Amino acid sequence: MELALASAIGVLATIGVYLLLRARSFDVILGMTFLSYATNLLIFAGGRLVSGKAPVLKEGVASNLGNYTDPLPQALVLTAIVIAFAMTAVSIVLAMRSRSDNHSDHVDAHEDEPAPDTAPGREGGA
Repeated sequence: MELALASAIGVLATIGVYLLLRARSFDVILGMTFLSYATNLLIFAGGRLVSGKAPVLKEGVASNLGNYTDPLPQALVLTAIVIAFAMTAVSIVLAMRSRSDNHSDHVDAHEDEPAPDTAPGREGGA
């Protein structure tokens, strides 16, 4: 289980970094989303992976860490999900505004200039 979770975190982080390095606004927003997913999984995995154990104290069960799961990573991840959703919405609105103002979805608002045609036998690029 730990190997699968570590692999998922690695794949999500890799996809996120790759998309962040692209020059399009939507790709950058998707990259931030994938990185937030990877971070949430990392925080969640930091609270030990256990199943079938309660995060809250129960009567009749000894109050030691062997019988319970840590609720703090779950609360942190829940908070991070809400914040990431709000920031994604803000980023999408900003990207849409930038596209309408600049007529481009590049992060720096400049389209790459096409290279002139330099095929043999042609002069200029016309």
